[in-house]
Amino acid sequence: MSQYLLSVWGDPAELEQVPPEAMEQAYADVDKFNTKLQDQGAWVFAGGLHTPDTATVVRKGEDGEVLVTDGPFAEAKEQIGGFWIIEAEDLDAALAWAREATVACQAPVEVRPFQEE
Repeated sequence: MSQYLLSVWGDPAELEQVPPEAMEQAYADVDKFNTKLQDQGAWVFAGGLHTPDTATVVRKGEDGEVLVTDGPFAEAKEQIGGFWIIEAEDLDAALAWAREATVACQAPVEVRPFQEE
């Protein structure tokens, strides 16, 4: 079995416009999806993230000094909002899980395999 990252992407500004009823339904659908992952032994870990404005970036500067700055590293419209780490037989199986994930959370889901040790 290999591990895969299923990351949920979206525009935080658009997310603020989602009606509360639709958000509640997405949360309920994600809970059902999480239960299915757990029941079928694919669950490793998952979590939702706060908005990008809560991010702090730590990086090594050109002079070797470590810099700490507020805000997301990626200056992009779409940001990661949550993720699952799953175990799957292969990429096709991970993509099958991602198909269910994108329907449940109503947002794009990127699938990436972890590097082998």
